[in-house]
Amino acid sequence: MRVLIAGLGNMGRSHALAHHADPRSQIVGLVNRSTVDLPDALADYPLFDDFEAALAQTKPDLVVVATYTDTHAGYAIAAMEAGAHVFVEKPLAGNVADAARVVEAAKRRNRKLGVGYILRHHPSWQRLIAEARGLGGPYVFRLNLNQQSSGPTWETHKALMATTSPLVDCGVHYVDVMCQITDAMPLRVNGMGLRLSDEIAPDMYNYGQFQVIFDDGSVGWYEAGWGPMMSETAFFVKDVVSPNGAVSITDANKGASDDVDGHTRVGGLLVHRPGNDQLIDLPDEPGHQALCDAEQAWMVDAILNDMDLSRHMTDAVQSLRICLAADESIRTGQTIQLGETA
Repeated sequence: MRVLIAGLGNMGRSHALAHHADPRSQIVGLVNRSTVDLPDALADYPLFDDFEAALAQTKPDLVVVATYTDTHAGYAIAAMEAGAHVFVEKPLAGNVADAARVVEAAKRRNRKLGVGYILRHHPSWQRLIAEARGLGGPYVFRLNLNQQSSGPTWETHKALMATTSPLVDCGVHYVDVMCQITDAMPLRVNGMGLRLSDEIAPDMYNYGQFQVIFDDGSVGWYEAGWGPMMSETAFFVKDVVSPNGAVSITDANKGASDDVDGHTRVGGLLVHRPGNDQLIDLPDEPGHQALCDAEQAWMVDAILNDMDLSRHMTDAVQSLRICLAADESIRTGQTIQLGETA
């Protein structure tokens, strides 16, 4: 399978390494608009600084889009129009209309579209979702991810905030988890946020939180912040509560809040039912690269085995819709009504 990788930041390099190691894949090109240091394993692949030129010259079967959010929709649609299947890092697009256009192109061109919800490929998060669903709803979701970033990580976060808030960039992962557990439709979203740094654009905020209400009565809270000023106290909260008990991630040794492996690590789950607590140990969890390997292997399998990704695409749009509604709520000061369908 001929694979073109666009974007060689943290995620793009990891996805490229995954295809480098997969005997079913042949990397035909790497795309990055600026000069980038690459690991030795990727050093000999053709390197382009123009996506359209790379697409025309390499004629890939699969394009992996790991660029900044504002290019996701355009690159994905161009790749599908050229005949390629597409994997796009989250979020799928910068707005719901563009996300819907990407899904429409995939359906019209009969191309596979995968979105980078890496937690879907993590066995411990799969177990968390299964345990929560086993309790039965309605649910209270308490999820956050605050990152005390500095140095190169803060520079990356500032670059991301040129187009995307942390609430959207990180939130789509955890809203996707909420939606997988409840299967309910979102009704309304209320958000609040604050700009805590003069180093970001005046109209951007680097801390935000929101509440979402679902049509089964479930309620969700999510919080995200980036920057050197963020507290590392309670930076990682993952609780799901139901009338019949709760499921929580219990691993206290998460490492630093800007450690990418710590963002997915579970370690252990506490399943609480009144009068009965069960601690589930989850040793030998996959690290970041192993998760990217699994994610790209899934994408190749989806193409080779003609897997139906309809629900996957619908879920990607719905989680984005909720997070963008939270962003709109922060910017307007209004509760955003989503209606009874998503």
